[in-house]
Amino acid sequence: HHCLWSNGKNYQLVLALVFAIEEINRNPHILPNMSLGFDLYTIPDNESNVLESFFFWLLGLEKVIPNYTCRRESKSVAVLLGATRKTSSQTGLLLELYKFPQITFGPFDHALSDPGQFPSLYQMAPRDTSLALCMVSLLLHFHWTWVGLLISEDQKGIQILSDLKREMEQNGVCAAFVKVIPEDTEFSLHLIIESSANVIIIYSDTNFVEELLFAIGQYFMTWKVWVTNSRWQDVSKMKHLILDSSHGMLMFSHYHGEIPGFTELTSTVNPSKFPEDIYLARLWHFCFGSSYSKRDCQTLENCPQNASWEWVPEYVFDMSLREESYNIYNAVYAVAHTLHEMLLQLVDTPKMGNEEGLLFSPWQLHPILKKLKFENIAGEQVTLDEKMKLETEYVIHSFWNFPEGLSYIVKVGNFSPYAPHGQQLSLQEDLIEWSIGFTQTPRSVCTETCGPGFRKSPQEGKAACCFNCHPCPENEISNETDMDQCVKCPDHQYANTERNQCLQRSVTFLAYQDPLGMALACTAVCLSVLTSAVLGVFVRHQHTPIVKANNRALSYILLISLTFCFLCSLLFIGPPNTATCTLQPIAFGLVFTVAVSTVLAKTVTVILAFKVTAPGRRMRRLLVSGAPNFIIPSCSLIQLTLCGVWLGTSPPFVDSDTHSEHGHIIITCNKGSVTAFYCGLGYLGSLALGTFMVAFLARNLPDTFNEAKFLTFSMLVFCSVWLTFLPVHHSTKGKVMVAVEVFSILASSAGLLGCIFAPKCYVILLKPHSCSLHGFRDRTLCGSNKPS
Repeated sequence: HHCLWSNGKNYQLVLALVFAIEEINRNPHILPNMSLGFDLYTIPDNESNVLESFFFWLLGLEKVIPNYTCRRESKSVAVLLGATRKTSSQTGLLLELYKFPQITFGPFDHALSDPGQFPSLYQMAPRDTSLALCMVSLLLHFHWTWVGLLISEDQKGIQILSDLKREMEQNGVCAAFVKVIPEDTEFSLHLIIESSANVIIIYSDTNFVEELLFAIGQYFMTWKVWVTNSRWQDVSKMKHLILDSSHGMLMFSHYHGEIPGFTELTSTVNPSKFPEDIYLARLWHFCFGSSYSKRDCQTLENCPQNASWEWVPEYVFDMSLREESYNIYNAVYAVAHTLHEMLLQLVDTPKMGNEEGLLFSPWQLHPILKKLKFENIAGEQVTLDEKMKLETEYVIHSFWNFPEGLSYIVKVGNFSPYAPHGQQLSLQEDLIEWSIGFTQTPRSVCTETCGPGFRKSPQEGKAACCFNCHPCPENEISNETDMDQCVKCPDHQYANTERNQCLQRSVTFLAYQDPLGMALACTAVCLSVLTSAVLGVFVRHQHTPIVKANNRALSYILLISLTFCFLCSLLFIGPPNTATCTLQPIAFGLVFTVAVSTVLAKTVTVILAFKVTAPGRRMRRLLVSGAPNFIIPSCSLIQLTLCGVWLGTSPPFVDSDTHSEHGHIIITCNKGSVTAFYCGLGYLGSLALGTFMVAFLARNLPDTFNEAKFLTFSMLVFCSVWLTFLPVHHSTKGKVMVAVEVFSILASSAGLLGCIFAPKCYVILLKPHSCSLHGFRDRTLCGSNKPS
């Protein structure tokens, strides 16, 4: 029955031909006083010689179908060729010898569009110029980026493969495999079964798709989605199961308008309307009768009459207008319009030949056919000039399969190349019935998408759709899926924990409101007050031997400088500005230089005081001349020069630190010149180290009021603090670095204050009579007093 079923599909083509001719014959505006007719030929699928079978009639009968033509003399002016390339090319070569006009109603074939080989052949079907874009748009709509390609090895297949590759590459879709299959070659399904791609694109002529789908049906590959350019499937070869592998298949076909009245014709056609049509009677009996023999439908009474084509599955008899039928309808009208135009041109031309002959030769129609352009009854422009044809729109269909081999083709969307970009594809996803095994829209990707906060990293040696997902680096984000690169947040923003959003940074600094800033500020104030109190004690007891014995003036200078050392740390706390950033190096460098140089002067004074008793020494002159007093201004002048050079070349400035604390912008004072900063710090360190060495040499000088040991220990504490400061300062940033600076200032200053003045205050306040005048005279108690 397959042969009868196959020709049952083609019977609609005959109906389209008859419908168009009868419609034209009833139209008084086209070919008035003239009727169109036709000769009908059929070529069996298994016929080896197409040229020979061109002269056989429908179903292999070698006699004329009654009432279709009297065949006394050929009156044909054009030939409508079938849907296969083999038929069109071979008959086209034969008819080309006579320049006979030929119009094909099958799919567009690039090989037949060669004007040098087929100058007399015209194709009604539009080019598939947008099919690749249409298919890729569908893939992108469902986010299918990993697909397989099965293409037939012919010129159409090679062209669509090139178009598909170009569109896929431009839109980030990759081919899991590409298989070009030669004609009449068996194809192994292992490539499809083993592939990780769940979406397979099939492009070929109908026969190839039929055979492939039949083979696929044997495996029940319900986990695959098939995208094809063929609008039907060979259901008769499938098992009658609801698990059919083509369930959910998506098929693309050219959009065409509807012909009024044609569906009514196909749905109501029966042997009673066309009693002369033997083939229709046989098809009717095959679909509705209980048996079949050659004589069953020879008479109308033997055929069942109370039947309807609506009971017949689509794959046996399709009542809806097929694309080939639409092309035949347009082709008949194209010939009619051409004849009409030719007859208008020959109104005044006398007949050539006998009365029943043609007024012209068929080859004379070519100039009119090439320029022909008209609007059909569906409102669409029809032309045979390929350069003037518009890009076609596409309709997307899907199968609904039911038990017992029943299926229903549903329109689920369309594609228009004329729509704005992004709106060309229109789909009704709720009408798509996916295959069994899919509870939701199928996925077909080589690698699952990289979500926000991640970026794609290609896998070496694999397609671009196969990649690894890596988190975005620090302070970079990706707020979309499958981003190739993460985006760095602006300086005033920072990346959140998920790395998918930039958040606004909060401005911060070492403020008085912070616990750390408040603690350091309170410590600085308290220590400065304590230093002032010590200064007050020394001033009040300035005539006591312990105060006078250690150079009273230098003690005052040291206490005052220590007070400013504590207070200068407040410049580092609070919102930085240009003034505070400029004062920080000057205040820090000068007050600490004064403090350390004062300690050095006190140490030198002690040494000179003990050396003055030795006869013949020049120490007395140095002590009497007040040489130690020049140490302080000399050392301070050097430090002041360094600060001046620093401020003159690269002064400190207000800077922002966006890296030290996550989510914050820290306002700090940039040192400007790191070299100048470390030069000033190095000079202060060298001065402190020299003072420590001098004090260390004088630590064992005898005297009750000798403070050399205290000076030595104070400088040891001072040097230890700043030596520890260097690596800590280098490894910290932001507020912590500022806090380290303030702490070092307070710790070193407190070391000097505590080590030098704490013992003296203890004696002055708690043991005021231990070194009285009587004790001063008693050498066993206090020792001898050295001049200040």
